[in-house]
Amino acid sequence: MKKILLIIFTFATLLGLSQKKVLHTQQISEKITVDAKLDETSWTKAEVAKDFIMFNPDNGKPIIENKRTEVKIVYDNDAVYIGAMMYDDQPSKILKEFSKRDETGTSDFFGVFINGFNDGQQDFQFYVTAADNQADCQATDTTGEDYSWDAVWQSKAKITDFGWVVEMKIPYAALRFSAEKKQTWGLNFFREIRRDRQKYSWNFIDSKIGSFVQQTGILEGIENIKTPTRLFFLPYTSYYVNADAQTKTKGSIKGGMDIKYGINDAFTLDAILIPDFGQTVVDQKILNLGPFEQQFNENRSFFTEGTDLFSKGNLLYSRRIGGRTFLNANTSDDEEIIEKPANGSLINATKISGRTKNGLGIGFLNAVTENSYATIQDKITGKTRKELIDPLTNFNILVFDKRFQKNSSVSFINTNVTRNGDYRDANVSALVWDLKTKENTFGLQGNIKYSYVNQNEDKQGINANLEANKISGKYRFGVGTEIYSKDYDNNDLGINFQTNYYALYGNATYRILNPTKLFNNFSIRTNLYTEFQKETRQLQTNEININTNITNKKNHAFGMGINLNPFKTYDYYNPQTENRFYIQPSEMSAWTYFSSNYNNKFALDVNPFFGLTSEKSRSNFGFNISPRYRFSDRMSLIYSFNYNQLKNDKGYTDKIDTDADSTTPKDIIYAKRDVKEYINELTGKYSLTSQMSLNLIVRHYWSFSENKNFYSLNQNGSLSSYTSAVPNQDQDFSTWNFDLSYSWWIVPGSQLSMLYRNNAFNESDNINRNYNKNVSNLLNNQALGHVFSVSLKYFIDYNQVKNLF
Repeated sequence: MKKILLIIFTFATLLGLSQKKVLHTQQISEKITVDAKLDETSWTKAEVAKDFIMFNPDNGKPIIENKRTEVKIVYDNDAVYIGAMMYDDQPSKILKEFSKRDETGTSDFFGVFINGFNDGQQDFQFYVTAADNQADCQATDTTGEDYSWDAVWQSKAKITDFGWVVEMKIPYAALRFSAEKKQTWGLNFFREIRRDRQKYSWNFIDSKIGSFVQQTGILEGIENIKTPTRLFFLPYTSYYVNADAQTKTKGSIKGGMDIKYGINDAFTLDAILIPDFGQTVVDQKILNLGPFEQQFNENRSFFTEGTDLFSKGNLLYSRRIGGRTFLNANTSDDEEIIEKPANGSLINATKISGRTKNGLGIGFLNAVTENSYATIQDKITGKTRKELIDPLTNFNILVFDKRFQKNSSVSFINTNVTRNGDYRDANVSALVWDLKTKENTFGLQGNIKYSYVNQNEDKQGINANLEANKISGKYRFGVGTEIYSKDYDNNDLGINFQTNYYALYGNATYRILNPTKLFNNFSIRTNLYTEFQKETRQLQTNEININTNITNKKNHAFGMGINLNPFKTYDYYNPQTENRFYIQPSEMSAWTYFSSNYNNKFALDVNPFFGLTSEKSRSNFGFNISPRYRFSDRMSLIYSFNYNQLKNDKGYTDKIDTDADSTTPKDIIYAKRDVKEYINELTGKYSLTSQMSLNLIVRHYWSFSENKNFYSLNQNGSLSSYTSAVPNQDQDFSTWNFDLSYSWWIVPGSQLSMLYRNNAFNESDNINRNYNKNVSNLLNNQALGHVFSVSLKYFIDYNQVKNLF
């Protein structure tokens, strides 16, 4: 009889987990004060969402009674309101580290996931930590979580004698949904009990299924809402004081405004009228010895917030907009450049994005940069002249993204760059698909891209990719192929390094879905990748990779991996000359890492690695070590030291032309060299409140390349000694950056920030191996710049001020 009851109970539990939970809400007229007290009458009448299920590590295990979670939702014409009670039998042990926005830190947190179209494709996720900090993001199963998106909403969290409580107000302006009178939304709630590293959800998220966003419950009951006009202004003003050893201290005032307008409940227009990016994070430049440009992160909020549609097809590298200048200044022997803007100047930018009730997403982004000039001076006469180095340019991207079957999509993307005058114009189009079976067992992804560049003569190219994957269960695998034609070029608004090749690749993974006696998480993965030059079919890359990642019962993480390139390969890129190649030796490398549990006040990350080649004494070695200490819930410091050494590396240094009119070099010069890199970073924060913090970033980067012997690259890809004189090709490059900032979120959406920054860089062909002198030279450098800035941006809701006028 007991066995029969156990079978019935087990079956009932599995049946319950497989069904979507439904929560009914009701409209209220009572005013809700967001204070984490939940003492309004409306809360007592609201339906309760409960019976949370563990997502990780023990997937499917019900939450225990003394840590139960109960959530309620009500709504009015302005917003939805969420009240959550997180029970904990040991409230004094609730972790509650203060953190910056979009960082949960070492803290318990509660989250609500809302999909206004209930299409299983994209969640708007809102989190509140036990320290009363906010985080929000957009999430899809394809691209993951995008925390660069920021909405304006209210929340309050409080620790109580039974656990902790969260109250949230999420305006409709922070969401996207259809215009239907009767709404049905996708809904889930999420909770992490940080000290146990346990994560729970209201609607069960089965880790065997290759989807997170689709496994939501249902919210019903929102009907006949009359949403207010979604029109918001974000005026801002900034004051900058700049000083260095070469120029006098000078101050400047800037001002501008961003506008956000809800065209309807699904589509939004964002516009920058006068941009100001003076307080964005400094780029982490490195000594670049390769043939390709360094790729930088986008730190400007306009180009990071809500750009999930524009990332389709990976055609947009927004740093092109207002990034590097397009042309080089032409100077004679008697002239020198005395002033040159490093980047173009953005005039304005606009984007429109949203999705119809039928699942069609539409995105349009347009930006304009103005003419930029270099100032050139005659060394003899002292006269100066201006030369155009970046013409007036229009950038735009258009996206149509059709979702269907709650887990699949097909997209069309077009990017266009038009420069004023007789300069290069470019256009790229792509068809991208992401198809999954109804059960989310298998997926088929791919794209076809076509580029057209108009510069002197037309250049046209294609890129195509196709891959199939098993995306569920303990065992997962996939195979794929891609091809790039020689003339494919999306670099006017995108970024791409290699062309003229085709590749085959595959992968296989095993992972545990529930903890074992030894591990909370365990996975092992192998990857195979083979690449051939398209015309000669020479092997460019042949890599075999095996790696494992483990979390033990004490929540310490560690792993290791090995990479094998067992055959010699043909490098067609580093010679920087068409149809020339260098034969790279076979190689292997290995790495390991350890990351202790961040719940502890002291934690440590260590990551050593090394690599060997078939060439005698040619190797690389390095490590990263990063201790961190949490002094209190308000203060923490993280130090990171990176060291990397290439010994007897061989790489391109120069090429010698036969004459001034020749495009074919007489000699391509390679060098045997030793390369060393040191990176010291210190980050710290002190939170005065959950809305006010001091933040510190200090970074010193130093790398040098010392050449030993020079070689000439032969036609067959080998090297032979080069005996002619070669100019000094050694390189020494270092940067320094110090940022101390203060941030205060005055009210939701409005921020006062102050920043003191000093930074400098130095590059030379003379290497000084003394580390202390390197730092001293940077700090005493006449080019060391000092900037102090104050910026205030204030969020204005049209509905709150319209009656004033």
